[in-house]
Amino acid sequence: MTMHHKRMEEQCVTGWAARDSSGILFPYSFTIRKMGDEDVTLKVLYCGIDHTDLHQMRNGIHLSIYPLVPGHEIVGEVVELGSAVKKFKIGDLVGVGCIVGSCGDCSSCMSNMEQYCRNRIFTTNGIYKDGKPTQGGFSTAMVVHQKFVVRIPDKLSPEQAAPLLCAGVTAYSALRQFNGSDKILKAGILGLGGVGHVGVQMAKAMGHHVTVISSSDKKKVEALEHLGADDFLVSSNAAEMEGAAESLDYILDTVPAVHPLKLYLSLLKVTGKLLLVGVAPKPLQFESDDLILGKKSITGSFIGSMEETQEVLEFWAEKGLKSMIEIVKADYLNEAFERMEKNDVRYRFVLDVAGSNLN
Repeated sequence: MTMHHKRMEEQCVTGWAARDSSGILFPYSFTIRKMGDEDVTLKVLYCGIDHTDLHQMRNGIHLSIYPLVPGHEIVGEVVELGSAVKKFKIGDLVGVGCIVGSCGDCSSCMSNMEQYCRNRIFTTNGIYKDGKPTQGGFSTAMVVHQKFVVRIPDKLSPEQAAPLLCAGVTAYSALRQFNGSDKILKAGILGLGGVGHVGVQMAKAMGHHVTVISSSDKKKVEALEHLGADDFLVSSNAAEMEGAAESLDYILDTVPAVHPLKLYLSLLKVTGKLLLVGVAPKPLQFESDDLILGKKSITGSFIGSMEETQEVLEFWAEKGLKSMIEIVKADYLNEAFERMEKNDVRYRFVLDVAGSNLN
C-alpha cells in the first residue's frame, strides 16, 4: 500500500507551461503517465532551450495543445526502471531528444531512421499512444520508453550534453556523410546560432576547412577565435561573396528564416550540396539554373536518429568539444525567450531544472 502511494506521488510533477499563444510560461502541475515495462523514469536535471520551443509555445508551426510544457534537449538521472529495461540502471545520466515514440514497423523505423517515421511522437506537443499530449523537459520528471533514451558519456557534463540532443544531432546527422573524407573539404556554415555554433566545431573536428557565413561581421571575432573557424564571409558584402564563388563543397544552412538561396548556391563548387536544417516559416526560392549548371543539390535533414544521437554524444566527448551555453533558472525563462528572439544568446540557453524552484 505504501509503495503504491509512493508511485502515485511520483507521477505528479511540476513544470512551466504556456497556457495560450502568447507563449508566456507559468508554473504548472500535471500528471505523467504510469510506467510500462520498457519505460524509464528520469529526474530532469537540465534542459536546453531551442527556437522550436518558442514556435510551439506561440502556436507557430503545428497546432499547439495547451497547456504546453516545452523542452526537448533533456538531461536527467534515472530514478526508476520498468521490469524489461536492461539498457540502464538507477542513477545513470541519460538524455532525451526531440522524439519519444515511433511506430516501430515502417521502413524508416526498420532502418534506424525513426525520426522520419510518419507516426513519430514528439517530446512536446505530440500525442502519445495513450491519447494524451506529450509534455517536455521544463518539468521535474519524465517517463520515456527506453528506445528513446540515450546514455550521456562520463566525460560530458550534463549541462554540456543538453544542446547536443537537438542542435547537436541536427548538425551531426547532416554532416556525418562527410566524416572520414580522404581530402580536406571546404565547408560553409550559414547562421551562427544554436545549431551553427556546434556545426562549426563538428566540421573542424572532422578535419574540414570551415567558413562561417553571416549577414554582418558582428560575430566574426567569435567565429574565428572562439569557435575555431578558418574564414568568415559577410553575405551582404557583394565583393566578398563574388570572391568566394564556387569555393565550397557543402553549406550547412541553419537559418530558420526566409533567405535568398541563389546567393548561397553561388558559393558551391560543381556537385556541391546545400544542406537545409533550419525550418523557414515561408517557402524558399531558387532558380533551376542555379542547380543545373553546377550539378548542385539542395537536401534536407531532420534532427537525427537515436543511433546518431548516441553517436554525437560520443563524438563530442571524444573530440573534447565544448558548446557555448548560458545557464538560467526557471524564474528567468520568459526573459530568456525574449532574448533568444533578439538573437541575444551565445549560443544556447540551458535551463537548470533541478536547481530551480519548481515546487
